[in-house]
Amino acid sequence: MMMLLSQCSGNNQQSSSALTSEEQIKRGEYLVTTMGCNDCHSPKRMGPQGPEIIPELLLSGYPGDKPLPKVDTSIFRKGWVILTEDLTAAAGPWGVSYAANLTPDASGIGNWPLENFKIALKQGKFKGMEGSRMLLPPMPWQNFIHITDEDVEAIYVYLQSIPPVRNVVPAAIPLAEAK
Repeated sequence: MMMLLSQCSGNNQQSSSALTSEEQIKRGEYLVTTMGCNDCHSPKRMGPQGPEIIPELLLSGYPGDKPLPKVDTSIFRKGWVILTEDLTAAAGPWGVSYAANLTPDASGIGNWPLENFKIALKQGKFKGMEGSRMLLPPMPWQNFIHITDEDVEAIYVYLQSIPPVRNVVPAAIPLAEAK
């Protein structure tokens, strides 16, 4: 009877510790893809069917050397939020926020321990540091508060396995300073 109950519990996910390194990377890649991380964290160029990820900049965040287009903050009073054409920066009533560099370069998450990554993803803390500000929209960290530690670890391991991209993402801009 115990076996029957455990099989019906719906918890059939393999622990990441039971996965090989290669399987953990594949699981992390699957999660990053299905959770939409590339939507904001990967720079894009316009192609025949719209934005296309620039493979060599995969998950490197808003390009630090790219000037931000002019922001008309009056639209926020009308209920609008705007994104740059490659979706790596957003502006709204909070100001301007930039997608972070998730690559294993030191300018990204290369120096982050797993625990910081977990705090950022599950608690929405900037750089995964207790006492830091909350992550800004459009980062949907609230969607991930119940993600398993095993899945967070798989995502982290995958991100550590991709090519590092040197890219210092600009700091967020408060609304009063947005132009």
